[in-house]
Amino acid sequence: DIMVEYRHGLPVISLPLPSWRERCQFSIKPMLMTVGDFLQYIRNEDKGIDRAIILNTDGVQISVTTTMDTLLMNNFQLLINDMTYNVHPPVGEKVSSKEHVTQMEDVKTIVHRLHVALHLPTHQLFKERELLDKLADIKQQLHPLEEVKGQLIRKAEARMTRLLWAGLAILSVQGGALSWLTWWVYSWDLMEPVTYFITYGSAIGFYSYFVLTKQDYVYPDFKDRQFLHYFYRGAKRQRFDVEKYNKLREELAVVPHLHY
Repeated sequence: DIMVEYRHGLPVISLPLPSWRERCQFSIKPMLMTVGDFLQYIRNEDKGIDRAIILNTDGVQISVTTTMDTLLMNNFQLLINDMTYNVHPPVGEKVSSKEHVTQMEDVKTIVHRLHVALHLPTHQLFKERELLDKLADIKQQLHPLEEVKGQLIRKAEARMTRLLWAGLAILSVQGGALSWLTWWVYSWDLMEPVTYFITYGSAIGFYSYFVLTKQDYVYPDFKDRQFLHYFYRGAKRQRFDVEKYNKLREELAVVPHLHY
């Protein structure tokens, strides 16, 4: 069990941290802190904490948006990793301390709201200008890379198209040659073993493709694989940094969301 002490009008919770095996005191600002802030302070103090949640006495998890002032009105449970601690805020001191600090906390809240109201438009304009500058810089870096990428894609597609037509030509020539040998030069009895071994050799080739690539020999997959092969080989030849391009594209997609 953990007791909450009040010092100088503020509640103080002493917790045993798992990594240190020693107690650490946390001063709570009930009106300004939430449950999420308190849990984040605990994690920042001890990096060995993997899990930290707060439950009520019925075992129901408390939302991280709940203010600490509301939480300290009743007993609750603090779960750190595999340890559960029962926290008991003192009722009498809590009421008197709350009466002491209410006015001070209200003044702090009003000052904070005034500060936000006065400086938020300027901060938003500065942040918007900063994001626009970053967006322009990313587009400027991407422009030459996009041109090189377009050239590489066109060359890879052209080579892939030539490869597909070459495969069709080879199969056509092979079929014509086998037909010519079967009906005009030799007979089917002589050509049947030849076609058998050609078929068996093709099966060995397809199986070898599967062993090397761990993929079935499907024509769309084969086309995509060869396209990527030609693209990356061309990128290496022209020193096109694919990783840098992908990183810039990711940043370009993230910046508009940060703006909004």
